[in-house]
Amino acid sequence: MEEDLKQKLVSKEELTFVQRVWKESKAMWIVAAPAIFTRFSTFGIQVISQIFIGHIGSKQLAAFALVFTVLIRFANGILLGMASALETLCGQAYGAKELGMMGVFLQRSWIVLFLTSVILLPLFIFTTPILMILGQEESIAQVAGHISLWAIPILFAFIISFTCQMFLQAQSKNIIIAFLAAFSLIIHIFLSWLLTMKFKLGITGAMTSTCLAFWLPNIGQFIFVTCGWCSDTWKGFSFLAFKDLWPIIKLSLSSGVMLCLELWYNTILVLLTGNMENAEISIDALSICLYINGWEMMISLGFLAAAGVRVANELGRGRVEAAKFSIIVTALTSFAIGFLLFLFFLFFRERLAYLFTSNKDVAAAVGDLSPLLAVSILLNSVQPVLSGVAIGAGLQGTVAYVNIGCYYIIGIPVGVVLGNIIHWQVKGIWMGMLFGTLIQTIILVIITYRTNWEDQVALARNRVNRWSKVDDLNHERITSDN
Repeated sequence: MEEDLKQKLVSKEELTFVQRVWKESKAMWIVAAPAIFTRFSTFGIQVISQIFIGHIGSKQLAAFALVFTVLIRFANGILLGMASALETLCGQAYGAKELGMMGVFLQRSWIVLFLTSVILLPLFIFTTPILMILGQEESIAQVAGHISLWAIPILFAFIISFTCQMFLQAQSKNIIIAFLAAFSLIIHIFLSWLLTMKFKLGITGAMTSTCLAFWLPNIGQFIFVTCGWCSDTWKGFSFLAFKDLWPIIKLSLSSGVMLCLELWYNTILVLLTGNMENAEISIDALSICLYINGWEMMISLGFLAAAGVRVANELGRGRVEAAKFSIIVTALTSFAIGFLLFLFFLFFRERLAYLFTSNKDVAAAVGDLSPLLAVSILLNSVQPVLSGVAIGAGLQGTVAYVNIGCYYIIGIPVGVVLGNIIHWQVKGIWMGMLFGTLIQTIILVIITYRTNWEDQVALARNRVNRWSKVDDLNHERITSDN
């Protein structure tokens, strides 16, 4: 009898654990799945534009690639990073049931990102002279300058896009973002064909379609947020958004630095490869690998969003164990997917390259780099989750210092030594940079493990309570003045 009772208790505990995993997995995927799909769709908009512009001419294609891989990626990294501060604030406020503050946080983030976009604007206006000073061919620089002017609406589209995504993710309402992204992608394919192939409008047609593709989801998100579907968290426009901005700016800056340092890491890898022997084949092979890696990063960034939201929500609720459990479930899920992709790319190697090229030398180079690609994908399945944990807890400043040390003090110098001095070429550069990522991942694991989560709960409560009191006082002053 006693043994039967023990077995029932054990099975009940196991069932309770399974239920906890199932519940947490559902909460995680509610955020992660739409986030992954949205990022795939957004990445697809650029790919589709590139395909249609490629049919216009090689010079136009080179200029488009230059603008989007340098300017747009640069702006994207800064604005996405700064918008992730909203993920911390809204996630913790939602968990603490301080729902009315979230709309004010959203408006403050709009102000901060708008000012940042204005500061970035000269890069888009003076693209042609900047590229010519850097030694770019004049004809390509002229076309790039024309495209960069068309890209200005995309720069400002990031403001609404990133902030509304963070705002809705914090409430697990981001399924609407995925539907809007899918709709935009379909419209973009049709318009790109109509304007570039049918009406022969060239760059003007392609960029018109691209701008609309970036803005259509924004219009939908803005309507969804402000017109009644977020009635608990959006209380209307408020002058309070212009008050107490400095703490938002500081958190946004540290968030921006943290994510920028990660997103620009691969760009440096391509630049360093340009000085290698057989640079053309090396760059082609590396570009294919990074293109595949870029698609996989869309999955990783989805889990980054999920980790940030779940940790912020649980810290806001004051539930330490739930926050820890969320980290474990999200990390293991992401790692399992990364491990399957790791095996996939190890197995297929150069066979994948023939999807992108018919050049046997390039395919062989891709096959040679495939083990490094597989390891990179495996590391990418863990590291972004830990970055998401940092965002959820508001530890962006700490991670920014870790990124500087691991990427730019360790990874890049080691890569230069292995690639240029030991002459391992592009493999050496990539190995060095992977070493930096590995060190960063280990440090983030240690930081996550050693973090006093009780203290993080207290910090989250103080952060939410502080702004809640400030907003209440400001609201009282505004009301009395009126």
